Amino acid sequence: MTEPNLITIKSPKLTAGINYHGAELTSLTDRSGKQLMTDADPAFWTGHAPILFPIVGALSGNTLRVDGKSYRMDKHGFARRSDFEVIEHQAHHVVLRLTDSDATRKSYPFAFALDLKYALEGATLTITATIANRGDVPLPASFGFHPAFAWPLPYGEQRDKHRILFGRQEPGALETIAADGTIAPDTRESPLDGRTLRLRDDLFVDDALIWDPVASQAVTYGAFGAPTLDIAFPDTPRLGIWTKPGAAFVCVEPWHGIADPQGYAGEFRDKPGVFEVPVGGEKIITMSVTLTV
Repeated sequence: MTEPNLITIKSPKLTAGINYHGAELTSLTDRSGKQLMTDADPAFWTGHAPILFPIVGALSGNTLRVDGKSYRMDKHGFARRSDFEVIEHQAHHVVLRLTDSDATRKSYPFAFALDLKYALEGATLTITATIANRGDVPLPASFGFHPAFAWPLPYGEQRDKHRILFGRQEPGALETIAADGTIAPDTRESPLDGRTLRLRDDLFVDDALIWDPVASQAVTYGAFGAPTLDIAFPDTPRLGIWTKPGAAFVCVEPWHGIADPQGYAGEFRDKPGVFEVPVGGEKIITMSVTLTV
């Protein structure tokens, strides 16, 4: 049954459904109708692919500080809870837009436009985020993708056969998430075997795996020998991988931002992971998902 808020785009090999609430990719199916996204089981997590803006992760005390003033902002920001306007919709692509409003300025005192374009070509879905500064001061922001893919993918392979293969060697340690969602000062040992992450539930008992920075610009997810997903993220310097143990999804999350360091009380502009968009300028961040058969 099709959800009433979904906007559908199609190619000969894929069909995508995007919800105007949050501009969230909610469904991605192959030509035979097999679902490549999460089942959104409420026992675990009802998200599908939230858009993280204007922050990624949690702020210390849920507080954003700008020019000496404090604003409340919940984890991952407000875009995922906002209704976007459909700017353009054709058979193969759709563009959705969120602009600043009285509601957004209560937590984020800046003028902006955030466009999300979803485009299908063959077996590839490309998602392009464009962050435009409509104000008269530089625009500080972070941005992240958070897609949850089916684990296992619907091609007959068992859950424990699934892997994530990184495009490059990733020798560094991983970040550790504190109880309040901020980044703790200690790190955790990388679970990679060479360039391969062998997925298992116990990896995620202590929340997400976070590569900061990540050297790779792409990973391949799936049970090799069966159809897989090539996930490319050329514009994001960090990567999170997350699930809840026992859930039927795994999130591959390219981030241009990160949670606050634990106890951070400085200005938002100065925190790790924040970029600035110049007055009248734009920041473009893309990712793509290709079904490889």
